[in-house]
Amino acid sequence: MIKTDILIIGAGPCGLFTVFEAGLLKLKCHLVDTLPQPGGQCSEIYPKKPIYDIPGYPTILAGELIDRLMEQIAPFKPGFTLGERAEKIERLEDDSFLLTTNRGTQINAPVISIAGGLGCFEPRKPPIDNLAQFEDNGVEYIIKDPEFYRDKRVVLAGGGDSALDWTIFLADVATDVTLIHRRQSFRGALDSVEKVMELAESGKIKLLTDAQAVGLKGNGKLTDVVIKHKTEGEIIKSTDHFVPLFGLSPKLGPIADWGLNITKNAIEVDTLDYSTNVKGIYAIGDINTYEGKLKLILCGFHEATLMVQSAFKHIYPDKKLSFKYTTVNGVNGFD
Repeated sequence: MIKTDILIIGAGPCGLFTVFEAGLLKLKCHLVDTLPQPGGQCSEIYPKKPIYDIPGYPTILAGELIDRLMEQIAPFKPGFTLGERAEKIERLEDDSFLLTTNRGTQINAPVISIAGGLGCFEPRKPPIDNLAQFEDNGVEYIIKDPEFYRDKRVVLAGGGDSALDWTIFLADVATDVTLIHRRQSFRGALDSVEKVMELAESGKIKLLTDAQAVGLKGNGKLTDVVIKHKTEGEIIKSTDHFVPLFGLSPKLGPIADWGLNITKNAIEVDTLDYSTNVKGIYAIGDINTYEGKLKLILCGFHEATLMVQSAFKHIYPDKKLSFKYTTVNGVNGFD
């Protein structure tokens, strides 16, 4: 059986940053993730996707961010159980938790931090009758490597940050980029919206709002996307790839049976310390919900920081915790 101070479920950016903050307080961490490598969605789904809202980095690729986080936490020597799903938990007599994975690995800790991102997830797919026929034959739901689209014609669909960011990035990679969105307004960052508008005005991309893909054509391989436009009617757009970026449909999996208060597949938390209704269990990052919640990596880092402070007090109720700046003490001073 593995013993640790904080058991972190989810090895994405928020889970990894938790290790750093815990390490500053001399708390040991062990991470469990269903994926075979650390990084969560950043490694598995879009390692080459640029991220623009990480402090100190005007832009950084998702995969590179994970590399930097792994470098940052290396001094604290966290443990990893990868390729296994957190299956069940039980409370022991000493008030700590015993977690068992689907492969029988057991981990004991006084504190659990759920940083599972969206949980188990699958892409949301548009209602196109023959969509499945072209999956992996011109239809992709995630972009792992933008070089795959080098000198190709690409039609993207969506109105969120992912659709906007990839449209901006692929404008310099693909020979022809079209973004379609069923509304005139977008859900993404205003700066990204402005950049997409500028690309459309300059002719680098084609932007179709009040439009949606309703059909696909091709003989084994995608050749055309049928678009229904509010004013122009039916448009046939020749393309090599159709990438609908409508987000991911989250499923909590076994976590849903742990007695936590859950709203719309998200775990309710107290914003004082991101604790759940179960004492000793916290939830940070995209998997939690509260009034004013923003699903940003930056916000998840903030949540991890406050959570760790509370976790220390939970583990050591009789110890006085004095906040110290890393600029004064440095990281090595905490080893």
